Amino acid sequence: MSGSAVADLVGRVLAGRYRLLAPIGAGASGQVYLADDVRLRRRVAVKVLHAALADDAGFLRRFRTEAQLAASLNHPNVMGVYDWGDDGVPFMVLELLVGGSMRSMLDRGIRLSPAQSAHVGKQVTSALGYAHGRGLVHRDIKPANLLFDEHAIVRVADFGLARALAEASWTEPAGTVLGTARYAAPEQGSGVGLDGRGDLYSLGLVLSEAVTGVVPLVADTPLGTLRLRDVESVQAPALLGSLGVVVERACRADLTQRYPDASTMGAALDDAIRVLPPPGPLHLTGLGEASDDPHPTNVVGTRTDPLFDQDSRSRTATTKSADQNGRRVAPFVLAAVLMLAVAGVVFALSNSASGTPVTVPILVGTTADVAQSRANEAGLLTSVTKRNADDPIGTVIAQQPRSGGFISQGGTVELIVSQGPKPTALPPVVGLATAEAQAALEKADYVVAVDEKFNETIAAGIVISTNPPKRAARFSTVELIVSKGPTPIPVPDVKGKSFADAAKALQDARLGATQVDEFNDTVPAGQVIRTDPAAGTPAARDSAVNVVVSKGPDVVLVPDFKGQTIDQAGASAASAGVQVQAQGVFTGGKRVRAQDPAQGTQVKRGAIVTIFF
Repeated sequence: MSGSAVADLVGRVLAGRYRLLAPIGAGASGQVYLADDVRLRRRVAVKVLHAALADDAGFLRRFRTEAQLAASLNHPNVMGVYDWGDDGVPFMVLELLVGGSMRSMLDRGIRLSPAQSAHVGKQVTSALGYAHGRGLVHRDIKPANLLFDEHAIVRVADFGLARALAEASWTEPAGTVLGTARYAAPEQGSGVGLDGRGDLYSLGLVLSEAVTGVVPLVADTPLGTLRLRDVESVQAPALLGSLGVVVERACRADLTQRYPDASTMGAALDDAIRVLPPPGPLHLTGLGEASDDPHPTNVVGTRTDPLFDQDSRSRTATTKSADQNGRRVAPFVLAAVLMLAVAGVVFALSNSASGTPVTVPILVGTTADVAQSRANEAGLLTSVTKRNADDPIGTVIAQQPRSGGFISQGGTVELIVSQGPKPTALPPVVGLATAEAQAALEKADYVVAVDEKFNETIAAGIVISTNPPKRAARFSTVELIVSKGPTPIPVPDVKGKSFADAAKALQDARLGATQVDEFNDTVPAGQVIRTDPAAGTPAARDSAVNVVVSKGPDVVLVPDFKGQTIDQAGASAASAGVQVQAQGVFTGGKRVRAQDPAQGTQVKRGAIVTIFF
């Protein structure tokens, strides 16, 4: 899209609802505008895609599907998609994030510490894990798609858009392949199916660049970059510290050696965070003056032609009205400036009289403990007010007075701290099987933990209760209390009893009995030798216990070997369960003349009988 074409959209109202106020960013796929939702009277960001895409039926079909899927994502670290449509050009209506992007931070020379980069990466892995779990791979993770809100919480933008553009065979205006090759995983150039590990590779490159300012493994051309990454793995510089280990595994050439999923990479980032020094606040770049305009329906800047509504009957009348309004408002603006100046003087005098003025530090975006420590270091006290918010629990989401203002030393700064999203009713899962209950909770955006407990009345594998019992904040952990069945029963000692008595004792203990006979040289026949499981071992209620009963010694009768040849005697011995030992000359058809023990004697199986020739 040409620059003039972009400029002509300022002032246009898309779908009769979204008034484009000023451009705030541009990318390969289109232009992003600050806009006013005239229906809900709120500010939004509108991404207008290149006009050439409006003529691509394949793209529009995929765009509608992917836009609907992206709009269904609801996660604290995913940019919200409010609406989408096609009003001459395809567009998406997005959550307005005023903290700027990581791309703008890097372009201004701002570098993150390894700890800051790791914290940002942890938030991004949370978003990716959420999206990957719903079958959505981003395909274009890069600094321009990592944006920050006013609390320095990162959001991932453009979910689904990269896939829609890829399937439309879209090329960027300069003719390069879709997707920023500087941040592409090597498999993106091979034509194979992509999965979440490609997003983690790109994230590893971004985390490294955020600290060093340099993207690893970049060649002179996009194809050269992909080929280089196909044969070489990223070697993290020492500057990354413990973050380097995470980057190196995420950015291995062989995707089977990378992190298998986003949650595993997030856990590795947690390990790195624990050994890195605490991160300082991020230096956000913001959106510039456009985002701070107190009058969202007025455009400020260098445009000389007035804002117009494309649906208006007369542009000339609008221009004239705007000029007259400007002349009438000017005196009031001057008066307001003078009043603010007087207020500033009074404020400064009152502070000088009550104590040394102190500059209020930036506390928003930190945890409550960190904020309190920083305030104390500046000579200030803190008070805490908790509110429900989508920000992580314990994060400072606002402060009063605001950072950069002045307050007397020893004064109090009020911290507004997130206590997580407002609790919502849990889906009914008590009485369900574990897998079914877990699926229902995860579908409702809860993290599930399972704790198994014995229960005398509820079958094993069935949910007994939840913790918390009725309501919980989305994305918080809900514990499933699952039955392990009745408490195991220690096997009673029935050694020496008859099988009938042993079975009665086991039945009284709510256990079954199965008889297993076994020869034994010391326990009389008919008496219990042992049980399996052994006595005292816990066994599931109503389960069967093997009761091993003695058959007495294993004895056999000595056969009559007299008159037999050596071969005949050996066969007789094997059949009877004994062994023979010959004495005398037994060759040449000689026959047994005597034996010891005598025929009919009881001996243990395997005993030796001496035969004489």
